[in-house]
Amino acid sequence: MKSLTYLLVDLGSFLVPFIFSFHPKLKFYKEWKHLGKALLVCLLIFLPWDMYFTQKGIWGFNPDYLCGIYIYNLPLEEVLFFICIPYASLYTYHCFEVFGWRKKWRQPIEWPVLITGILFVLFALWNYQKWYTFSAFITSGTWLILSRKKTWLPFFLISFIILLIPFFIVNGILTGTGLDNPIVWYNDEHNLGIRMLTIPLEDTFYGLFMLGLGASVMEYSKSFRL
Repeated sequence: MKSLTYLLVDLGSFLVPFIFSFHPKLKFYKEWKHLGKALLVCLLIFLPWDMYFTQKGIWGFNPDYLCGIYIYNLPLEEVLFFICIPYASLYTYHCFEVFGWRKKWRQPIEWPVLITGILFVLFALWNYQKWYTFSAFITSGTWLILSRKKTWLPFFLISFIILLIPFFIVNGILTGTGLDNPIVWYNDEHNLGIRMLTIPLEDTFYGLFMLGLGASVMEYSKSFRL
C-alpha cells in the first residue's frame, strides 16, 4: 500500500472534480476541448523541465512511495501530477466562474501586476545560481507581465489564492507532511531553503505559473473558439 501513496494522491485530487464535471449546473465536461489544450501545453513545458531537474538532482523521488513505472526518469505518478492537479484546479476555476465570481472581480490591476512581475524577474536574476528559485520566479514573473492586461486576471488571482489551500495539502503530503519521509525531495542548494512546514517557498510560484499558464490557454481557446 505504501508504494501506491503518490498514485493515490494523484487520483484523490482528480476523482471528485472529474465526477462533478458532469453536474448539470457545472457542465465542466463541455469545456474539455479547451481544457485538453491547456493540459497539453502544461505537459509540453513541465515534463521536460521536470526531467531535466530530476537528472540534475535538483529534486527527486522516493521509490518507497512509487508504483515503479517510469517514463524516462520520471515516475508515472509525477507525469499524472501534471494532468490531475491542473484538471482539478481548472475545474475549480470554472466553478468559481459559474458562481458569478468573474463579474465581481474585473477591477483593472495592470500596474500592480506589472510591478510584481518585474520584481519577480529581478529576484530570479538575483538568485540565478539557485536553479529552482530562478526558474520558479522567472516564469511566474514573466507570465504576470504578459498577462497584466487580461480582463480575467483579477478573477484568476483570487481563484489562485483560494486554490492554494488544496495545493498546500497536496504538496504538503508530497514533501513529507504526515509521512516518515518525503515523496518528493529537494536539493536545498538550488532553492532558498525556506519551507512552509515541509513545502519549499518556490512551490507557490511554480504553481502560479503552472495554473496561470493553464488558465491562459483555456481563456485563449474559448475567446477564439478553437
